[in-house]
Amino acid sequence: MNLLTALRPGLPILIGAALMLSVSMGLRQSLGVFMPALTKDIGISVSEFTLAIAVQNLAWGFLQPFAGALAVRIGYRPLMMTGALLYILGMSLLCLAQGLLGVILGAGLAIGAAMACNGSAIAMAVASRPVSPALRSTVLGIVSAAGSLGALMAAPIGQLLSQDYGWRVGVGGFVIMAMVILPAAWYAGRVDALPLPPSPLDEKDNAPDMARFALKHPPFAVMTLAYFVCGMQLVFLTTHLPSYLDLCGMDPMLSAQALGMIGGFNVLGSLFFGWAGGRYNKLLLLGGIYVLRSFGLAWYFLSVPTPENTLVFAAIMGFLWLGVAPLVTGYIGETFGLRWQAMLGGMAFMSHQLGSFMGAFGGGLVFDAMGSYNRAVQVGVLVGLLAGMVQMAFALRAELPPGQPRPA
Repeated sequence: MNLLTALRPGLPILIGAALMLSVSMGLRQSLGVFMPALTKDIGISVSEFTLAIAVQNLAWGFLQPFAGALAVRIGYRPLMMTGALLYILGMSLLCLAQGLLGVILGAGLAIGAAMACNGSAIAMAVASRPVSPALRSTVLGIVSAAGSLGALMAAPIGQLLSQDYGWRVGVGGFVIMAMVILPAAWYAGRVDALPLPPSPLDEKDNAPDMARFALKHPPFAVMTLAYFVCGMQLVFLTTHLPSYLDLCGMDPMLSAQALGMIGGFNVLGSLFFGWAGGRYNKLLLLGGIYVLRSFGLAWYFLSVPTPENTLVFAAIMGFLWLGVAPLVTGYIGETFGLRWQAMLGGMAFMSHQLGSFMGAFGGGLVFDAMGSYNRAVQVGVLVGLLAGMVQMAFALRAELPPGQPRPA
């Protein structure tokens, strides 16, 4: 039986989840194309625009566990449809913004709340339901890869509309594209009709009790803390790599090429680690990703940047980028069952978003204080190596929670 045949019964759900994730991730990742024209037109600074993006990330991170818990109570379809409407509202507010308040409410709070309902934690939890445990990790890798494809379409469309007709028309195009999330969420919401596979932990009918239970499980607690480092390293890179290359006198186009290379290798990495997670220890693979990323950061920032080694570095980091998502989600599903998967994934993701905030904001503080990124890179490498090694150590002795049988 080939993969497509095995997935056919749940294919509408999987396509809906992948499309929802692709559009929601792609649009938010492409908002930067409007920044130069938008900031000049409505009279705000670049730092004020990035403040709105920081608010978006924090809102997404802090609301994600609550959205996951709510999915247990009301179902995924109502949650995801609400998120789709919030996304359209957020883009509309940004399109009509006349000052900083409109940008923060639209690009910040509304889209951040929408991502908590339509982002990776929810999409991956939905994609886990209609497939067998044997195929689950591979499918999660495919859905995670879809999240990288949206930006490859959204960014060029937004840039073209903005250049030809102005940034408001460009954002208006994003409003129309955001409407695609509605039917995608509707089809993905068919997952609510599927029965949950039985789990010894289903007796936990209270979200706080389940959260406390999971946090008392050392491998989950370590994985959640290590996820902080993941967000810190990656968002430091996307935020500050263009500035670093500019300081080194490199062609400004190189940073765009590097970010594009990261996006392309994201797809390959997600597919690979989704496949590998179905065959090898997921926590061990996670630790390996963090260690390899840290070696990559050390190699690149200790060498003299050239166009060639910059693109090689971007390819390496891209391959190690979103591969964490199917591993984290897959581990939670097989350890704690699928009922509370979205909530527990949201708890881990909240740690990731706190790390993202520190990577962007902390990197800027270090640069302002010292005039270089050297100390920030040193901290990122050392903390990444520590997190990776601790993660790998716990992977080798990880046990499932009491009463949960180890899958065959």
